Amino acid sequence: MPLDHPGEKPHDQLAKRLSADMDAVNTLIRARMASKNAPRIPEVTAHLVEAGGKRLRPMMTLAAARMMGYPGDDHVKLAATVEFIHTATLLHDDVVDESSQRRGRPTANLLWDNKSSVLVGDYLFARSFQLMVETGNLRVLDILSNAAATIAEGEVLQLSAAQNLATDEGIYLKVVRGKTAALFSAATEVGGVICGAPEAQVEALRTYGDALGIAFQIVDDLLDYQGDAKATGKNVGDDFRERKLTLPVIKAVAAADAEERAFWSRTIEKGKQEDGDLEHALVLLDRHDALTATRADAMGWVEQAKAALSEVEPADAELHALMLALADYVVERVR
Repeated sequence: MPLDHPGEKPHDQLAKRLSADMDAVNTLIRARMASKNAPRIPEVTAHLVEAGGKRLRPMMTLAAARMMGYPGDDHVKLAATVEFIHTATLLHDDVVDESSQRRGRPTANLLWDNKSSVLVGDYLFARSFQLMVETGNLRVLDILSNAAATIAEGEVLQLSAAQNLATDEGIYLKVVRGKTAALFSAATEVGGVICGAPEAQVEALRTYGDALGIAFQIVDDLLDYQGDAKATGKNVGDDFRERKLTLPVIKAVAAADAEERAFWSRTIEKGKQEDGDLEHALVLLDRHDALTATRADAMGWVEQAKAALSEVEPADAELHALMLALADYVVERVR
């Protein structure tokens, strides 16, 4: 089915198509992040929630539910739940990573402090569980609570894997499936569950979200070495400076000779970085076609996402087409 506005980005088209639902989600988010007893909670939360993010994850929940013909309003609660879980993890991540910028703005831990970021993140997790329970659907609660646990596992695994040259692509995939893809897959899966879709359709939605989330994170890691700082909100090479062993570097390390491996050991494992190291890292990535291979991996995951979604029998063909286009858009940024 052709898209109505082929020049417009798919997530923008989705936002327009789901504008009434998204307005309801935003209203619910603002209501539930309020606190009479601790005014810092809405201050910190609003700084991140209203920072201009795409709201891609909650939008995927809304799109999946409406695409499958859901007529009710519990999908709004589930979409808000997904956004609260995502926002909570961002608050915690910025503390763990000692970040000072997100989406081109100062992080909450920089504007307030680490304690506020951690505790407000905890508050949002609690709010997310309240919203899950309100749907009265035990399976939805199971899926989203498992996703929250998996995200935490992925983040802890990354602590040991991120600066260890022994980290291979298999370990990297476990980290990505945990910290990123788990919420993508849960977001789409609950959209199918809430409307009572057949089990094969629910599994297809879960697979779509999983593959799309993996592609999304791979592209994010790739953009760190070749992105536009104005577009991504972070400087090129931030992952290198923060000693994160992401997929492009893992591929370069796997092909490295002894001298190159010594460079990666010094800069990533030991953190002894000098002027010109980022430029040399880019030379090594280019020498072994690591960025090209990483891009190919992302595109492969996008094809898996589209293949899974193609198995779905939608009640709304336009939303189905937009979700397929969304998968393509994830890798368009690095073509």
